[in-house]
Amino acid sequence: MPGMEPEDIHIELQEDGRLILHGDMRALLKDVKELLIDEWSIGAYHRELQLVQPVDGERATVTYGNGVLVVALPLSVTMRPAHLTLLAHGQARGLHQGGAGHPSAWT
Repeated sequence: MPGMEPEDIHIELQEDGRLILHGDMRALLKDVKELLIDEWSIGAYHRELQLVQPVDGERATVTYGNGVLVVALPLSVTMRPAHLTLLAHGQARGLHQGGAGHPSAWT
């Protein structure tokens, strides 16, 4: 999800086992600079994945850094839905970490 800020990324785990990844906007500087090569497009990002095993969304961990989003979902006996958020730590190119309301293990 290159070019996104943590507040632009929304992650939702639904009761039916769908993981939804959504980003609101990208490439704010795209219109300002002349592009020689364009490897990703401007605009919203949306993906839906159907999970094959139940997971605990409330214990999920989400990290984002250098345009890469990582969602770690622990297995569970039953599906536990959650809306996951990211907390910014420093500049956009650094590490961003978040969870589903649990305190960060990093200081």
